[in-house]
Amino acid sequence: MSDRLLYIMDPMCSWCWGFAPVAEALVQQARASGFPLHLVMGGLRTGSGAALDPSTRRYILNHWQAVHEATGQPFRFDDALPDGFVYDTEPACRAVVTARSFDEDIAWALVKRIQEAFYRDGRDVTQASVLAELAEQAGLPRIEFAEAFDSAAQLTDTSADFAWVQDLGIAGFPTLLAERNGQLALLTNGYQSLDELSPLLGRWLERAVSA
Repeated sequence: MSDRLLYIMDPMCSWCWGFAPVAEALVQQARASGFPLHLVMGGLRTGSGAALDPSTRRYILNHWQAVHEATGQPFRFDDALPDGFVYDTEPACRAVVTARSFDEDIAWALVKRIQEAFYRDGRDVTQASVLAELAEQAGLPRIEFAEAFDSAAQLTDTSADFAWVQDLGIAGFPTLLAERNGQLALLTNGYQSLDELSPLLGRWLERAVSA
């Protein structure tokens, strides 16, 4: 297994959105040293077909407010999470897994577009048509993406991501791991600033390059 940076996240995880600028900088830092990014989808809220009830909606929006205050990332609070919204992150995760099967860089670009669409613009990124539009913006032909997105292979691969994360015992996102020779090193489980994480990643990169 090649050395790489593994980012375990969910496109509809608010702390992952808060972490987005930090993640971008760390990915660039790793790539500059020749270490590629591998995205793994965590599956934050999957399988629920029930619309949000008012108390859960208030809880989530309060959580978003805390992320906004802590990180400065923009959120659209007006008319967010409208009546009838089903907060199922599986489709967004599957979209990233699908994009990853074409190109890891495009998958990373798609993550950013899903996050912006959901948190900043208030779009419903649980809808396949919206995800196909965003995938096209990220660089994938819409028809090819849509066909792959609906395939059994991508459903299986997405479930495999969720299972791998659960088997590791990772319950919180964002989580950043560094992998070398099949061994995993934890850089962070949860939000931390770039000032805290960049030196940690730098030391791991130095050891990996010199080994």
